[in-house]
Amino acid sequence: MRILVTGGAGFIGSHLIDRLMDQGHEVLCLDNFFTGHKHNILKWLDNPYFELIRHDITEPIRLEVDQIYHLACPASPVHYQYNPVKTIKTNVIGTLFMLGLAKRVKARFLLASTSEVYGDPDVHPQTEEYRGNVNTIGIRSCYDEGKRVAETLAFDYHRQNGVDIRVARIFNTYGPRMLENDGRVVSNFIVQALRGIPLTVYGDGSQTRSFCYVSDLVEGLIRLMNGESTGPINLGNPDEYTILELAEKIQKTVNPDAEIQFKPLPQDDPRQRQPDITKAKTFLGWQPTIPLDEGLKLTIEDFRSRLRSS
Repeated sequence: MRILVTGGAGFIGSHLIDRLMDQGHEVLCLDNFFTGHKHNILKWLDNPYFELIRHDITEPIRLEVDQIYHLACPASPVHYQYNPVKTIKTNVIGTLFMLGLAKRVKARFLLASTSEVYGDPDVHPQTEEYRGNVNTIGIRSCYDEGKRVAETLAFDYHRQNGVDIRVARIFNTYGPRMLENDGRVVSNFIVQALRGIPLTVYGDGSQTRSFCYVSDLVEGLIRLMNGESTGPINLGNPDEYTILELAEKIQKTVNPDAEIQFKPLPQDDPRQRQPDITKAKTFLGWQPTIPLDEGLKLTIEDFRSRLRSS
């Protein structure tokens, strides 16, 4: 099968490409390298079944493919708030172009949406029926609202033009190849602990998150793409941890002498985030298999080797 992965040089995209290449597909990786890195896909560059296209999806492109995994968009607050107008253009215009491509070549289209569509949820855990509590003019809305519009576009193309769509709502994902400077809590804590500087906890650390290891997420994306359910389907790990618990786990594993420092909570930071994955279990036969301690160990090793060589 000929498969396009937008954002394919990024953290999740590159792991997805590894799996698709191992399965024997022909893979096109499209990336503008805003947050993606060539070293994530280096091992495939000489493979005749792999093609790298440097392109920004806010510009149209013509390709022939069977499936489109649409992952292109900065996903951490540091990066999507750096250029919020670009972020919302990527989510809206980029998604429009990719859906147009899917329509023209009759490709199946998977949108990587996000748990951010639930905003700061007042329903817990979050089911796919929950419509969210998003601040439409807040500093995170370029991403939250952008992804909500991307979902709208996907379903409208499906209803109006018969485009075969799949929508995944991705919850916090971590693992090797996360950017050291991406501002997400797992990478922040690991880098701080390895560098021997205080671990920064915002607020009192009682806010919760659920952390899914990247290989589990990739398995869920592939099952969703090749299954019968349109979605949206939550993909994430339902095990819930407070941010302080996570900081203490990483502190203990990497550097028990590192101190924990508390700072004020950023605007619109969700208090709780935990997926209800009943639909993923029912329709995809999917649930995460990698426990947090094991996943953190693999992630810490990856960061350690990268920081050592940088």
